[in-house]
Amino acid sequence: MDYAKESLRLHGEWRGKLEVVPKVPVATREDLALAYTPGVAQPCLEINKDVDKSYELTGRHNTVAVVTDGSAVLGLGDIGPEAGMPVMEGKCVLFKAFGGVDAIPLCIRTHDVDEIVRTVQLLAGSFGGVNLEDISAPRCFEIERRLKEVCDIPIFHDDQHGTAIITLAAMLNALKLVGKNLSGISVVTSGAGAAGIAIIRLLMALGLKDVVMCDSKGAIYRGREGLNEEKRQMAEISNAGMKKGTLAEVLRGADVFIGVS
Repeated sequence: MDYAKESLRLHGEWRGKLEVVPKVPVATREDLALAYTPGVAQPCLEINKDVDKSYELTGRHNTVAVVTDGSAVLGLGDIGPEAGMPVMEGKCVLFKAFGGVDAIPLCIRTHDVDEIVRTVQLLAGSFGGVNLEDISAPRCFEIERRLKEVCDIPIFHDDQHGTAIITLAAMLNALKLVGKNLSGISVVTSGAGAAGIAIIRLLMALGLKDVVMCDSKGAIYRGREGLNEEKRQMAEISNAGMKKGTLAEVLRGADVFIGVS
């Protein structure tokens, strides 16, 4: 099957992968009076007295915002927020189909970190959590960090932590098959962006010691020029042997290769 051609045809047919469906009946005058005015005033007053009641009296408890600026969509790069919408809708479908969680795509027309943080912060009262998606590194690290500081709901960057979790699961299962453990293997990565850094941080937290990360310029090591702050931090805790060279050179003899470039 030509997946690209067929997917394009279906997207034109679907005209969106999501819809809003009411959970309550509005067939009678009484139905309307309970779901909307005048009855709806009472839950409003209860939430006014205790904002945490919004988790009990609205759908907020089960609603996630899927947020992107369209700057790192799949392997397509910076294609813009509107062009990222099919991916965000797809992620919302996964939330609902596999987790029963309602999700809403929010595609923001800015790359400015302050504007993205402020936008999500202002909208946080409508959601139970935020899933950041396809935001380019290194801005994604700062955006997640700052949102966790200013928001009172969970903030999750899928490209970092989602990828790290499934990589860890695959790694642990593979190691069981060969009778090894994290502390006794050597790992080389291609890619030191959001996914690569999150993966290695998680693996090291669980015992990995021998790891060399590579970006487009080769091995990352302490003191290498031109590293951004996130890569500089990784250089401090990885590549203890100070290996230098290209990916092909440092890959020789490694037990595991992780490709996320």
